[in-house]
Amino acid sequence: MSALVSARALTKKFGDFVAVDAIDFDVRPGEVFGFLGPNGAGKSSTMRMIAAVSPPSSGSLAVLGLDPVNDGRHIRSRLGVVPQEDTLDMELTVEENLIIYGRYFNLSRAEVRLRIDELLEFAQLTDRRKSKVEPLSGGMKRRLTIARGLINRPDLLILDEPTTGLDPQARHLLWDRLYRLKRQGVTQIITTHYMDEAEQLCDRLVIMDKGKIVAEGSPADLIGLHATPEVIEMRFAEGEDPDLKGTAERIESLPDRTLLYTADTDRTLAAVHDRGHQPTTTLVRRSTLEDVFLHLTGRTLVE
Repeated sequence: MSALVSARALTKKFGDFVAVDAIDFDVRPGEVFGFLGPNGAGKSSTMRMIAAVSPPSSGSLAVLGLDPVNDGRHIRSRLGVVPQEDTLDMELTVEENLIIYGRYFNLSRAEVRLRIDELLEFAQLTDRRKSKVEPLSGGMKRRLTIARGLINRPDLLILDEPTTGLDPQARHLLWDRLYRLKRQGVTQIITTHYMDEAEQLCDRLVIMDKGKIVAEGSPADLIGLHATPEVIEMRFAEGEDPDLKGTAERIESLPDRTLLYTADTDRTLAAVHDRGHQPTTTLVRRSTLEDVFLHLTGRTLVE
């Protein structure tokens, strides 16, 4: 199956600064593909190149089988873009926002009206059709922004941090809407800082760090490759420095707790207690994509 987006040695420079450093990836039709990485990793620069609004410095990039440099207008007409910040017209109604955006794509009034009915039902905003946008909740505005991005029946939907700032209920509702789009065959590219969101939504993803791709695969494959099945989180009394070497496959000491990555929690717990150590709290959990992310990109805050 030919890729909807294909990049080889894709590079983006700003002067001497290399934002994206010769990366390779493919986005297949019908899948949800994720870009994860700390701030400054190159995610946004990559998304802007895919969206045909920022030309590559070198390497090759094909989007929908077209060259973003020479065919940018055609590509943009077939994309749906959901920016990180809602850019809705607050003084207009929900319906008017969709009408205006549909006209940007030269859709006929009849087609726009038909799409509005479909999209308001999809976004669960039918009863808000005549409401002004400004007083809507954050979740409603986000669903309207996604509905707006679908007005032209895009071949590819690009979502930048789609649930940032939403409460858990609104996030899960939005996940449901995006999952429905996937079942309808809509290809999606997502950037997110929420690891649970990436695990829930993405078929495949790449983790970027300092402009490079450091890992690629499905969430389950990445967890299996870069982490153990389970993690034990232990806290010890202040001033206690327990010797845990050899009790787990990998041990990570943090200021407030110690993480023991293990394939056998019973064996690891027994080994800790056999050495006479008595943690004040013990939590056993499965490894997550966040464990993989922090292992590959580090825990240092990137501004």
